[in-house]
Amino acid sequence: MKTLLNLTATFFLLVNSLAAEEKQVVNALYIPLADHYAALVAYEKYRDQMQHADFNIHRMKNWDLLRARFQEGEMEMAFVMTPLALDMFVEKPDFRWIGLMHRDGNALAINDQVMAKMQLEQKRQDRKPGKHVADAFSKLYQERDKATRVGVPHLLSTHSVVMYQFLKNHGLQLTMNPRVAAEVLLIPVAPPKAPLFLKSESNRATPAGFEQSLPWADVVETQGYGHVAWYSRDVIKTAEGHVECIILAHDQALEQKTAAIGEVMFYIKKAGQDIEKARATGEGLEDIVNIVRKHIPAHTRQAIIASLNKDQQVINYNNLNTDKPGIKQIMKLAIEGGILKQAVNIEEFADERFDSN
Repeated sequence: MKTLLNLTATFFLLVNSLAAEEKQVVNALYIPLADHYAALVAYEKYRDQMQHADFNIHRMKNWDLLRARFQEGEMEMAFVMTPLALDMFVEKPDFRWIGLMHRDGNALAINDQVMAKMQLEQKRQDRKPGKHVADAFSKLYQERDKATRVGVPHLLSTHSVVMYQFLKNHGLQLTMNPRVAAEVLLIPVAPPKAPLFLKSESNRATPAGFEQSLPWADVVETQGYGHVAWYSRDVIKTAEGHVECIILAHDQALEQKTAAIGEVMFYIKKAGQDIEKARATGEGLEDIVNIVRKHIPAHTRQAIIASLNKDQQVINYNNLNTDKPGIKQIMKLAIEGGILKQAVNIEEFADERFDSN
């Protein structure tokens, strides 16, 4: 409660000093993932309460479309994976990073052909990125003399970084080039198409997996044609959860619509706490499910509930301020793994005006 009061005080000090006569349009781009649930909840629960922002959300089919749309400059905000956002900043630094959408939140799913090489714990929360999973990829490589394909939402994704770290931990190799020998080959697969990718590879009796944001791994397990092998929180371990999707805002919007952007940030954080409360107590959880399914019907109720399971805690919406050490950790691993070509100056990239106590 104290944290929320501090957040409220900070926010209203900002908007009172920058009071607007009428609402200003704030358009935000998102992808249908559990990563972006807080934005959906903020839109449905708090849009009408906003005094400065006419908040609108726009769903994009894949990350390349989102990147192109945001770089056109007509959308004020976008929710983007860290490595992709950093690459965008290198190309055209006309926006800033103003906060996080969530922490942790992705998972490795495998099909039956990979599962045949290992055993998994019965409960998903007990499944860890151990040697048994790595050995399965190693055995398949030795038997087939080719890499196992693993779909990620984009090659410039935190998911690629997580796979790199997992394989590195067990002495295995990752590649994004099919002509380079390695145990795992990353290929881009749009998140909504990940379940179909896994099912199609299974129909061909081909071992495969995907490393995607929730709830897609939970979707394939709850529907019986895939298995959650591990969650990213256990690969890149941090006290609060690793950085993943971040919030971007164009410089022009930050200058001309400061109060409106601040208001949207306030309510995204408030919505994140609504999700956390619903998860912890069960109160309001069905309302969260209904909001998500209104915007993303492909996310089944069962998968949403599984992703927000209070016992698993595999994604969280706490402490959504800018986290410089956290983003530097992802950037360093991305460069080390050949996922990013160059670093950016995080001090220039970050705008901390909307951080709260």
